[in-house]
Amino acid sequence: MDKLNFINEELSKLKETGLLINIRTIESPQGSWIIVNEKKVLNLCSNNYLGFANDPKLKSASQKAIENYGVGPAAVRTIAGTTTLHKELERKLALFKGVESTLSFQSGFCANLAVIPVIVGEGDVVYSDEFNHASIIDGCRLSKAKVVRYAHCNMEDLQAKISAEKDVRHRLIITDGVFSMEGDIAPLPEIVNIAEKYDAIIMVDDAHGEGVLGRGGRGIVDHFNLHGKVEIEVGTMSKAFGVVGGYIAGSKRLTEYLEQKGRPFLFSSAVTSADVSACIASVETLTASDILVKKLWENTALFQDKMRQIGFNLGKTKTPITPVMIGDAKIAKDFSQKLFEAGIFAQAIGYPTVPMGKARIRVMISATHSNEDLTFAIENFEKIGRTLELL
Repeated sequence: MDKLNFINEELSKLKETGLLINIRTIESPQGSWIIVNEKKVLNLCSNNYLGFANDPKLKSASQKAIENYGVGPAAVRTIAGTTTLHKELERKLALFKGVESTLSFQSGFCANLAVIPVIVGEGDVVYSDEFNHASIIDGCRLSKAKVVRYAHCNMEDLQAKISAEKDVRHRLIITDGVFSMEGDIAPLPEIVNIAEKYDAIIMVDDAHGEGVLGRGGRGIVDHFNLHGKVEIEVGTMSKAFGVVGGYIAGSKRLTEYLEQKGRPFLFSSAVTSADVSACIASVETLTASDILVKKLWENTALFQDKMRQIGFNLGKTKTPITPVMIGDAKIAKDFSQKLFEAGIFAQAIGYPTVPMGKARIRVMISATHSNEDLTFAIENFEKIGRTLELL
């Protein structure tokens, strides 16, 4: 008897509904143009907002770190895995973010899994935006706290739900800073006002805000000038910073507590020195100049303005994340395939990543794109959109 036979049935269902994910293989460094499945295509998929993923300074830093520290940590941070590079990264990140302290992790996902169960537990309530990232959802599940979801960016709903919960030990409001599938920005000033009224802790996952929002890409807290008002910021080094890893930013007592209690910190090996050194180089580059952030926003305006003029629905995006709304998952996959055939790599996103009936092509704009790149993309989006009778 095949005990895993049910997997075949589930895969067939995914294929029939157009929800089976097509994982393409990248055969080159990340950049404005990449090689995918032996084909050169314009890259509109990557979170490489500033082009750091193939930056010569970052590559050189990684190579030097391998010579000085080797290829792997071979230990968790608390035993023998913390190097001088880890401490340097955390110090420079704290200066960049304008906080007392940061603590780095293997990924942004791990950072969320580390901090949420440490801050709240049984007897506490977490108020979580319904569109929050999966890592937040999983972190909340691990915490054993009561989770109350509020309607996306709806402050009236948050106010109603936080006021309805009585006899709560600790309240924690969690939101993405920039929502990865919508491209909109959390109404952080209003969240701060509600949190202060109900003595709630605020946690922001700013994975898509760093390198994008705020002065020189310092993130959503800086964007709204709310320094000192948000207790916990979670970030990632795998998007605008171009490498891999995550971190918690906040007070010194918060990071010290997480060193003692955060399970991914305690029980999973440290990030390699090559990666950490590249992260340091990216923070240094972004600290020194905001030219790439400005270019990112120039490209965003060019692409989004033209796409809206053509007639595409880009949802409520306020950032370089550009959801080209299609609706039907099968049509979205067909659109993505036609784009690929035309030389454009832009993946279709469907359920369960986004709600059923809200499938889209998610376009990620980068500072590395030239005006010619974006014009090429816009022309092909329009041509295929008309072919599929979406315009």
